Amino acid sequence: MSEHDRGGVYSVPGKAFTRDERYITDRITADGSGEGEWPVAAGRYRLVAARACPWANRTIIVRRLLGLEDAISLGTPGPVHDADSWTFDLDPGGADPVLGIPRIKDAYLARFGDYQRGITVPAIVDIASGEVVTNDFAQITLDFSTQWGAHHREGAPDLYPEHLRGELDELMRYIYTEVNNGVYRCGFAGSQQAYDEAFARLFSALDRLEDRLTGQRYLVGDTITEADVRLFTTLVRFDPVYHGHFKCNRAKLIEFAALWGYARDLFQTPGFGDTVDFAQIKAHYYEVHRDLNPSGIVPAGPELLGWLTEHGREALGGRPFGDGTAPPPVRAGEVAPTSI
Repeated sequence: MSEHDRGGVYSVPGKAFTRDERYITDRITADGSGEGEWPVAAGRYRLVAARACPWANRTIIVRRLLGLEDAISLGTPGPVHDADSWTFDLDPGGADPVLGIPRIKDAYLARFGDYQRGITVPAIVDIASGEVVTNDFAQITLDFSTQWGAHHREGAPDLYPEHLRGELDELMRYIYTEVNNGVYRCGFAGSQQAYDEAFARLFSALDRLEDRLTGQRYLVGDTITEADVRLFTTLVRFDPVYHGHFKCNRAKLIEFAALWGYARDLFQTPGFGDTVDFAQIKAHYYEVHRDLNPSGIVPAGPELLGWLTEHGREALGGRPFGDGTAPPPVRAGEVAPTSI
């Protein structure tokens, strides 16, 4: 698998992990009038998001919480991509049923004939032209909240409240650098020193978040926000993948009282756990990362039933959806193939 298809420089002997952050920064905005902007239009775009990928999982969660299913369709590549790209091997005939392509790379090449950056998910594709619009995962979900409001479901929560954006932006940057990307710095460290430094940074951040969440139900304010979505997708992969595969093994998630309760609380909230496929998550990391796991053997554990146990976080107060409501059940055709 090429460096570009993994979305970053992972293992460089003697060096720390550095992620390739050169994304396509075009945006889909309400009027599409600015440079590099495309207009919001229901039915025009398709979100391509593999359930195995934490960055893509974010977009599936936010799309579901906001009720954008009718406005933006969803394509889900399989968890084990080939040397070229994420592939639609789970779909009949091995091609996305809307885009008609066997791999997401084709959408990148349709727009950029010699694309030299990461072939990553999530990606949003313009259906008519078959061209990729953006793969800027951090901006995609913010734009779902701020630009697609005309297509939000009735009762959609405010995941990016304007009066909290300063605090949210600062915290989300911290979560990205220290936790979301921190596990990768451990897993793909190119030297013992790089690993030791990454390990210390990661668990320092987890300890800090443990303290923060001991006395409050959610990260910012008393409702679920974008920050919770971003932390959740790393936490839900921690014990099945990052603890062993990425050597993040000072402690398991289940050994953090607050973080484990918080993660279960979110998992049991409609829109979170119902987007997660643990089998795909494990298949992706253990089968694709042959530099870390040459045999490709996928471990049988860990036990997952704990995700469904009582968490007691309601005692901290908070209203998951604020003045809004929970999303309806997952639509037919979008149910995660495997679940607990």
